[in-house]
Amino acid sequence: MGKIYFQGTYGAYSHLASLAIDPKAEIVPCKTFDECFLKASSEKDSKIVIPESNRITGNIGIEYLIFKYRLNIYSEYFQKIEHNLLGHRGANLKDIKNIFSHAQALSQCSNFIKKNGMVEHVRADTAGSAEMVSKNKKKDEAAIASILSAKTYGLEVIQKNIENEPGNLTRFLVMGKNLIQPEFGKKNYITSFLFKLKSKPAALYQSLGGFAINGVNLTKLQSYPEKNTFDSFFFLCDLDGHIEDPKVQKSLEELGLHCQDFHVLGVFEADPVREK
Repeated sequence: MGKIYFQGTYGAYSHLASLAIDPKAEIVPCKTFDECFLKASSEKDSKIVIPESNRITGNIGIEYLIFKYRLNIYSEYFQKIEHNLLGHRGANLKDIKNIFSHAQALSQCSNFIKKNGMVEHVRADTAGSAEMVSKNKKKDEAAIASILSAKTYGLEVIQKNIENEPGNLTRFLVMGKNLIQPEFGKKNYITSFLFKLKSKPAALYQSLGGFAINGVNLTKLQSYPEKNTFDSFFFLCDLDGHIEDPKVQKSLEELGLHCQDFHVLGVFEADPVREK
């Protein structure tokens, strides 16, 4: 039984994802994403479950840590995000004046908040907001968080599924220090890597030619400035396919000619949610 580290407090969506990924693991909260990556870097058999992007609000902002620590990605997991209004026992919707949550959760429930004339208060995370509301014991306060948070902190679910858009998903990455890679078979795979180009005109355009020629589909390509600079960028990339597939190999060899830094982050099975 290994350890899984996640950012936040018990009841967070990352905790929910960790339970779904490995219910037998010892699941441990960390205060920051940086702490999660540090733990996984120093403890070989531990894993971290990190939110990477959200279908509605986009990137979570952990790319610089992926670049810095270069942990291996073992799998991806898409967690359905269902926001709920949590308050004290006996409180009803009309009692709630102040609402606490993470900025993204507040934004994803903006229609409900406006309709009910509530005052928003941004906090570091959803589950931490639920814990705070539970401790404050004020009938006019509520949190937006998961059902697990309600159970964890003894709150009541005043209203379920208050998000603006149903079907919202967050993509989580399971990462760690050990190198694990599935054998090349008949399944759908993702190969994830990062690269930094040599500084020359049209470098990005030239470097991506190999993917087009070999018919390899890029599902993600994002650029990020290197620390303390605005003229040096690295790229995070996901492609459809296994690194041992000859057409993927040819594409990456072509890309390598244009790179001053190239690193494979992981090869893993595509989550079946992608097919839907």
